[in-house]
Amino acid sequence: MSSEYTEFEGILFYPFYSVKNLKFCQEEFMVKDTDVILVTYPKSGTHWVIEIVSLIRSKGDNTWVQSIPIWNRSPWIETDQGQLLLSKKEQNGPRFYSSHLPIQLFPKSYFHSKAKIIYIMRNPKDVVVSLYYFSKVAKFFHTAESFSQMFEKFTQGTVPFGSWFDHTCGWLSLREKENFLILTYEELLQDLWGNVEKICHFLGTKLTEEEINLVIKNASLSAMKANKMSNYSVVSDEFIDLSQGSVLRKGLS
Repeated sequence: MSSEYTEFEGILFYPFYSVKNLKFCQEEFMVKDTDVILVTYPKSGTHWVIEIVSLIRSKGDNTWVQSIPIWNRSPWIETDQGQLLLSKKEQNGPRFYSSHLPIQLFPKSYFHSKAKIIYIMRNPKDVVVSLYYFSKVAKFFHTAESFSQMFEKFTQGTVPFGSWFDHTCGWLSLREKENFLILTYEELLQDLWGNVEKICHFLGTKLTEEEINLVIKNASLSAMKANKMSNYSVVSDEFIDLSQGSVLRKGLS
């Protein structure tokens, strides 16, 4: 695998991203009115919220999350694999997929649709710490020689997906739209029950108290670490080196 980052429109991306797929995503990918999309800057709670939404869709039943890899339950639309998965088959119910794209590179079709976006924010100080540890595990992420180097690259926006500040400010411009829900990682930690209810309301999904309890139980850090479909243990060591740490570290991102 090439170690060189892909660059598109002045933004860096992981080596396995291609300009062709990024252009297709921006110009040709067709967002449907019924789509549910999770958008985050990397290391902001992405995997956790994929797990939460997956469990909301299954009413807390963990059969789906324990049998289908997390990246197939919510494919990444900017990758060739994600685009292929979304084009090959219809998911049960509305499509659910994820993206780290900044707003200016997002599919143009979204802005004329009724699709729902859940946008997760996280304190940038915690994001950069998480990125530093992730760089040691992910072989496609250039390992920083020191935290100081990672901090410098982060503040300059010379990391994959660009500047946290530009990414966040861009997406926050949609905060008044009724089909755009903003949550923070910190709020999820403080009141997971209340935020699961908020997500359910946004998606138009009704769950019983028992079902919400199951969502919370099965989306816990311990449950995700034990689930090979969520902990990245089934990913080739060409991409992830779990001997250097965990994708799911102390928090969830």
